[in-house]
Amino acid sequence: MPLLSGITSNEPLLGFVDDIQGFEKPTAAEALARVQEGMLPHQVAFCEDTEHRKLGLVCGFGAGKTYGLVCKSVHMAAMNVGHVSALFEPIAPMLRDILQRTMDELLEKWEIPYDFRVSPLPEYTLHFAEGSHTILLRTMETANRIRGQNLCAVGFDEADTANKNVATQAMRMALARLRDGNVQQFYAATTPEGFGWAYETFEKNASDDTALIRAKTSDNPYLPEGFIDSLLENYPEQLIKAYLDGVFVNLNTGQVYDRFDRAKHVITELPNVDNEPLRIGIDFNVTNTNAVIGCRLGNQLLLIDEISGAHDTDALAQEIQRRFPDRRIYVYPDASGGNRSTNASRTDIQILESYGFSNQSPRSNPAVRDRVLAVQGLLENSKGQVRVQISHKCKRLIECLELQSWNSKGEPDKEAGYDHLNDAFGYLVVREFSPFNARAGRGTGIRLY
Repeated sequence: MPLLSGITSNEPLLGFVDDIQGFEKPTAAEALARVQEGMLPHQVAFCEDTEHRKLGLVCGFGAGKTYGLVCKSVHMAAMNVGHVSALFEPIAPMLRDILQRTMDELLEKWEIPYDFRVSPLPEYTLHFAEGSHTILLRTMETANRIRGQNLCAVGFDEADTANKNVATQAMRMALARLRDGNVQQFYAATTPEGFGWAYETFEKNASDDTALIRAKTSDNPYLPEGFIDSLLENYPEQLIKAYLDGVFVNLNTGQVYDRFDRAKHVITELPNVDNEPLRIGIDFNVTNTNAVIGCRLGNQLLLIDEISGAHDTDALAQEIQRRFPDRRIYVYPDASGGNRSTNASRTDIQILESYGFSNQSPRSNPAVRDRVLAVQGLLENSKGQVRVQISHKCKRLIECLELQSWNSKGEPDKEAGYDHLNDAFGYLVVREFSPFNARAGRGTGIRLY
C-alpha cells in the first residue's frame, strides 16, 4: 500500500523525509548500487545504456518492464542530481495504480528518501547526499503540460497501449524538452502491441541514436509457477509471440498477404533486364500516388523498383522517365483513373498516356478479393510455386505486404496506410497473371464465382 494513497492535500509534503521515512540520504553512487542489486540482465542493460538518445525495452508479460523503468528513472536521477526528469503513463489511472505504487515500494526498498507532491500535478523529489532530483509524473494524453520544462530525461511506461498518434506526439514533445542535466535520454518500457508506436520508433525508424533491448517472459526467473503455462493455454500463437516473446507481430484480424515471405520473395541481386519492357502498377491518390515497377519474365514477375508518395500523376510520370529513360513502358493503373484526375482537367490515365506510356487498365477494377487472390497465387500457388521476386530496394512494398491486415468488415484495412503499394501491385498482377482477367481487353474481362 503506497504511503500516500490517502493524501489529497494540495500542499507539498514538507518534512516528509525526516518525519515519516527516517532514511539517511545515500550518495548517488550508493543509491545506484542499491538499485542494481538483483536486477535481471535486460534491466541492467536498460539502465547502463546512456549513450543512445532514444532507448526502448520491449518485453513479454511479467518480464519486469515497469520494474526496469523505475530502476532506470532512479539511475538517471542519480546521474542528474540537481535537475528534473519526467515519467509518463498513457492515462492518469495508470500513474496511480502502476507507476506510483511501484515507485513507492522500490524507493522504500532501496531506502532512498523522497517527497511526493500530489498536486497541482504529481511529482517525486529524491534526496541524495549531493542534492535532490525531481521526477514529474505526467500522462501522454496531456504531454503539452511539460511545455517550458528543461528536462534531463523522460521515460514512457506501456506506451504501446496508448493511441499511436498520441504516443508519437508525446515523444516529440519530450524530445524537445531534453536540454538539461549531465546525461540526456528518452527511454521507454512496453509490451509490444502489434506494429504500433514502439515498432515504428525502435525498429522501423531506428537510427544511430536509437537502441532496442528485448526480453522474454521466461527471462524472469521469479515469476510464479504456472504463469507461463497459463499464458500458453489462454492466448493464440500471434499473441504468444507478442506477450511471451516480446516480438512485434500483426495483432489485427490476420495478414492479407500471408503467403509473402522475405526468405522466398526478396532478392538482393537482380538479373539484367535492361532490354525488357517495364510493367508498372499504379495507385492514384492526391499527394500520395504510388507505383511498383517490374518486368514479366515468362510466367514470372520481377519487381525491380517502387515509387512511393509522388505528389500527383505528372510527378509520378516524370520520375518514371527520369529513372528509366528510353524504355518501353506499360502501365496498369487503377481503372478509376479514367474518370478523374489528381491534378488537372485531364484524367489520370490521359496524363499517363501523354508521356508515351501504354495503358493496360480495364474499364473497371476487379473485385478486391479477386485482386488479393491473384497476388496470393503469384506469391505461392497451391503447387508451392513462387512466381514473383521482389528487389530489396522495394522497402515500402515489402513492409506493406507484411503489415496490411483484414479489418473487422473482412476487407483489407486502409486506415494504416499499407494499402497503396499493395493495390498498385495488385492492379499489375491481376491484369497480367489472373486467368480470369489477364489480357481480356478493356471491355471483356470475366470473373468466375
